[in-house]
Amino acid sequence: MDAMTRETPEAKALLSRHGEALALFTDRVHAVRPDQWDAPTPCAGWSVRELVNHLAVEQLWVPPMLDGASVADLGDSLDGDLLGDDPVATWDDAAAAALTAFAAPGALDRTTRLSQGPTRADAYCAQMTADAIVHAWDLSRAIGADEHLPKALVDFARREVEPYADSLAATGLFAAPVETPSGADAQTVLLAQLGRRA
Repeated sequence: MDAMTRETPEAKALLSRHGEALALFTDRVHAVRPDQWDAPTPCAGWSVRELVNHLAVEQLWVPPMLDGASVADLGDSLDGDLLGDDPVATWDDAAAAALTAFAAPGALDRTTRLSQGPTRADAYCAQMTADAIVHAWDLSRAIGADEHLPKALVDFARREVEPYADSLAATGLFAAPVETPSGADAQTVLLAQLGRRA
């Protein structure tokens, strides 16, 4: 994909999907009851709190990464549980910071220094968007909320992960893909590619 600015249709579409994905996850975070923070999630070994912390930390990485920082520059400053005593407020602040950073003029044209090497900021935003979409489903299942994902977000996430879905299990961050039943809908296929059973 060529470099994009906020004014191009591609950039507007990406920022829209990013905003929608974070809004969906935000809705689910606000639905977590006090007694659910320690509940298990579809992400092996993660509680609801650990899942929300993972997403919050990912958002907190965005502003410094877009400002040119490297993983080494940040060191362990964003390690551990950063949710504090008010996980919902911490999530809201982190999500707002990421939204603002990606929407800044020229932000999507930059190159970030991620752990896997130099990465275009628009590709970084797309990866973050897909991650938020899938984890919104994880959180929904964990707390008993509506698990249906909007079609536009499912379609976006499938386009994003399709090129590398088969290699994700090797990273250790994803379960191996699971078989999908004949005639499975797009959401079921997406989740199966990422090791989840709908």
